[in-house]
Amino acid sequence: MKTTPNGERIHLTLFGRRNVGKSSLINALTGQEVALVSPVKGTTTDPVWKAMELLPLGPVVVTDTPGLDDIGALGAERVRRTLETVRKTDVALLVTDAAGGVGPLEKEWLARLADRRIPVVLVFNKSDEAMPSSAQMDGAARWTGDGVHIVSAATGAGVEELKTALAHRLPPSASDRKLVGDLVAPGDVVLLVTPIDSAAPKGRLILPQQQVLRDLLDASVLAVVVKETELAAALKALKAPPRLVVTDSQAFAYVAALLPVETPLTSFSILFARFKGDVQALVDGARHVAALKDGDRILVAEGCTHHRQQEDIGTVKIPRWLSESTGKSLQFVHTAGGTYPADLGEYALVVHCGGCMLNRREMQARIQQARNAGVPIVNYGVLIACLEDILPRALQPLGLTF
Repeated sequence: MKTTPNGERIHLTLFGRRNVGKSSLINALTGQEVALVSPVKGTTTDPVWKAMELLPLGPVVVTDTPGLDDIGALGAERVRRTLETVRKTDVALLVTDAAGGVGPLEKEWLARLADRRIPVVLVFNKSDEAMPSSAQMDGAARWTGDGVHIVSAATGAGVEELKTALAHRLPPSASDRKLVGDLVAPGDVVLLVTPIDSAAPKGRLILPQQQVLRDLLDASVLAVVVKETELAAALKALKAPPRLVVTDSQAFAYVAALLPVETPLTSFSILFARFKGDVQALVDGARHVAALKDGDRILVAEGCTHHRQQEDIGTVKIPRWLSESTGKSLQFVHTAGGTYPADLGEYALVVHCGGCMLNRREMQARIQQARNAGVPIVNYGVLIACLEDILPRALQPLGLTF
């Protein structure tokens, strides 16, 4: 569980006003000094996260955030950063105390989280100093149902019960979803085409390739991994055609040309489109590529930061391929990591990476944000397959059409 990628962990986020004990509570929940604790208001100035195993929940990322009532220009920036954490939150802990109760600010955030359909546990902290009144508890229950808990981060009272309550609020486990294992049967042969070029990490496979391979092994599938230069030899060595071929998107055209048309073919990125987000929305986004016009602004967004290679896919190849395919003079804007524009209205298209470093909640939130702005969104694999005119074939193993 300690090696579970952050993108597949449950993300728990603590929200609340300054000085209600969020940092103390995160330390009590994790049993570690994750966050700095001080009686001074505004001690937490940036979201602080910790990836760990938290029983009985399992692999999680726990995030502490600045106070929702922070003041001044700097405080507003801290609140903005707190708002960004909502996109990736699977379960929220809204922390208050008897002194503040559930006021207008807490109600505003309860409504915001409910609008995002994020499960919420309301926590009255500092019970060692003062217990919430029956009126406060009744009022809180009207907003959250039975999701109200009384704890003391200082003494540990109620913390174990809170962990159990959080486990019951968890969304469906990532283990209930399959990257590829539900598309094949035990004993099938699946061929994975993994180019090893200057962008490949030394001594290992990239995360999407690792996760697809593990999912196939869990499904008792016979997985064969080759470089694209050995694909022809691998096909010749197999006694029967593979049940499925999964390729790196950048080798789509090369692999498709070598495979018989009846051999199912897709890419790691397209599998992640289904696993992480809304693959149909990304496919719909591909339909808008042909309508791009001179001067259109294209956002190329990546969920992680990495060392840029000379032929980097996001900053070099995607812009070149899109410009060549459309014949238009396009403007490209690039974001990476946790940065994602609040206003997407200025863009004609969003091109997103596969999202292997993002959790499902955040990837879906990014897609929904584009939808709300009326901006088509597509991911790398879907876009490349579209530009290579093989998207219908790449979607067929998923039971989709273009």
